[in-house]
Amino acid sequence: MTCAACANRIERKLNKLDGVTASVNYATEKATVSYPPGLAPEELVATVEAAGYTAQLPRPPSEEESAEPVDPTRGLRDRLLVSAALAVPVILLAMVPAWQFVNWQWISLTLAAPVVVWGAYPFHRSALVNLRHGAASMDTLVSLGTLAALAWSLYALLWGEAGVPGMTHPFELTIDRSGGTDAIYLEVAAGVTTFILAGRYFEARSKRTAGAALRALLELGAKDVAVLRDDASPPTEQRIPIEQLAVGDRFVVRPGEKVATDGEVVDGTSAVDVSMITGESVPAEVSPGSAVVGGCVNEGGRLVVRATRVGADTQLARMAQLVEQAQSGKASVQRLADRVAGVFVPIVIALAVGTLGFWLGSGAGTAAAFTAAVAVLIIACPCALGLATPTALLVGTGRGAQLGVLIKGPEVLESTRRVDTIVLDKTGTVTAGRMRLVEVHTAGGEAADTLLRLAAAVEDGSEHPVARAVAAAGRERFGSLPGVSDFESRPGLGVQGVVAELAQLPGLPEPVRTITGAAPLTPVGGAGRVVAHAVLVGRPSLLAEYGIRLPRQLAEAKERAEAAGRTAVCVSWDGWARGVLVVADTVKPTSAEAIERLRGLGLTPVLLTGDNEAAARAVAAEVGITEVLAEVMPEEKVAAVQRLQAEGRAVAMVGDGVNDAAALATADLGLAMGTGTDAAIEASDLTLVRGDLLAAVDAIRLARRTLGTIKGNLFWAFAYNVAALPLAALGLLNPMIAGAAMAFSSVFVVANSLRLRGFRSAVPQASSSPTGGAHRSRTRRHTFGATDG
Repeated sequence: MTCAACANRIERKLNKLDGVTASVNYATEKATVSYPPGLAPEELVATVEAAGYTAQLPRPPSEEESAEPVDPTRGLRDRLLVSAALAVPVILLAMVPAWQFVNWQWISLTLAAPVVVWGAYPFHRSALVNLRHGAASMDTLVSLGTLAALAWSLYALLWGEAGVPGMTHPFELTIDRSGGTDAIYLEVAAGVTTFILAGRYFEARSKRTAGAALRALLELGAKDVAVLRDDASPPTEQRIPIEQLAVGDRFVVRPGEKVATDGEVVDGTSAVDVSMITGESVPAEVSPGSAVVGGCVNEGGRLVVRATRVGADTQLARMAQLVEQAQSGKASVQRLADRVAGVFVPIVIALAVGTLGFWLGSGAGTAAAFTAAVAVLIIACPCALGLATPTALLVGTGRGAQLGVLIKGPEVLESTRRVDTIVLDKTGTVTAGRMRLVEVHTAGGEAADTLLRLAAAVEDGSEHPVARAVAAAGRERFGSLPGVSDFESRPGLGVQGVVAELAQLPGLPEPVRTITGAAPLTPVGGAGRVVAHAVLVGRPSLLAEYGIRLPRQLAEAKERAEAAGRTAVCVSWDGWARGVLVVADTVKPTSAEAIERLRGLGLTPVLLTGDNEAAARAVAAEVGITEVLAEVMPEEKVAAVQRLQAEGRAVAMVGDGVNDAAALATADLGLAMGTGTDAAIEASDLTLVRGDLLAAVDAIRLARRTLGTIKGNLFWAFAYNVAALPLAALGLLNPMIAGAAMAFSSVFVVANSLRLRGFRSAVPQASSSPTGGAHRSRTRRHTFGATDG
């Protein structure tokens, strides 16, 4: 397929079959077909081939994995290199009269003929397919123009005056009517073919490869698994490939490992990072009886899991199917050049026929009439047409990369002009996507520094993400933490331990106990003594085991934090509850400003997340979003985007996780955070390399500007040629006018594209902006680490 019209043509042919429903996607080069049981898949392939295209049935996954990767641009690149090597001498000989030696025209023919016949073969083949179906595209225009130029040059060389030894093309742009048999247009034919091939090659390099998002998704799963075999006592572990895992098998998941497949925990307790599936930033606590999803990472203790779903039935595999369905069903925007050519080609053909008829009717003679008609076809083929999109795309993409934006292909640009709603994933997009200590609440006049120091010392011994956030805040505040003895992790409850440190004598509180033999903490000069505190950090139920209850002010602080979707941990020592630490996924400092600027571009922001309603509403209020969709699973995210589209909205989606991939592919415009997963990046249309939501503002602006440049390029690609059409119709065209039109339109296209290098970010200092309104509102509390976002 060479354009979206080809995809539409194949789709119509397939849908004409009884009981067949087909959707053909140009970008992925795949057809999704539903057909009745009595119809053989081979008949579907035959139908596609009858329409003038090729097709093959999907290969089994094992064959796809073993197949060598094929570079889809290799054939096009080879064709371009050969054509360029042959065309450059032809163009130079035609444009520089001083280099036109005796019989130069025959050398030009020898070099140009392979370019027009072999180099332009893809265009000729596409033009024939279009002709069979009564359609016209840019390929039709290229084929007609190049073949007309070659055919007339052959006629002029063999039967006209152009083949006479010593013939030259003088460098003049004067208008003079002639029979045309002393002029050849080989440089136009070879130049147009080479320029169009160059444009196609640059475009093909930036085109999204089919299946990349699916491969990125499936690579997230485990490759092998440690299965427990019961045929020995005690049971032994055996590591097998993931494909051999069966429903009912028990397997081991150690800390840091991925859960091999969907299953149920039968032994062990731990915290599991489920953000890949739900988008929830807080890890899920699991214990015997809890369900776990394949691909999630075990953050804590050893787990034994019984497999409940394997292979294509797992949630990860179903997410991959969602992405493929979304990509297959996403309508491709037909190339603007093809749409223009679809109108321009019939006009040019009609003008050529009209020119031929006019000159024949006026009695000017067959030779003069044929010369004028062919000249119309020659001048109507603008070589810059092939550079219009790729040059703008290359310059725009290069400038975008400097600003943290990657534009993947020209087919997505028109969507940026149409979008009016932007859906934002919460975790990792609007927020930082990692837990940080945001508030410290104390009771009884306890110092916040003391509370954090003792709690961080104990939490430093745990691998739980919440514990790591508290420990990181302590190290950031104090540099080093006190030593801990008798450390114990209580799964599902918290941690406990004894913190030993030096206490100064003045105002020294009575310690719970003095550590015996604490040699490393020997006081210096008798200025203090070694004291220790038995510290508990975790849930209220952990404190309750020791008869410790939260005072009212701490209980209220905990309730407020949890109502806002945050995680609160209680801290006690010496038999008393001393404070509450609040941990949360913090909003990025630039998110509020970015959302305000997105509104300025005419977009309505919507927050979409798998997090709970309270957490989503709290974040939305902080950044100024009023429309919130919370507690949404991956397949529901797709449905949410589709509902917005059904309301008549053109939807852009910004996300970073695997759970966003299908929604990114479904949206009219997908923007992935470059700091996110490969699956999300591959499923998107634009990538925000620097992971800053402000980059989305630049992405929309740059994409719209690039689209405007492409349209300007198309104007210049046609302008000189259209201006020369009347000269051709009047029989006043000479080779230098044709060559000048080719050269000038190409120069203007390139120069216009280079203007994109001057594109400026709307917020050049945004990435260094340290604070926002949300930060100032938190400074009234004891806040550690949160101000850095």
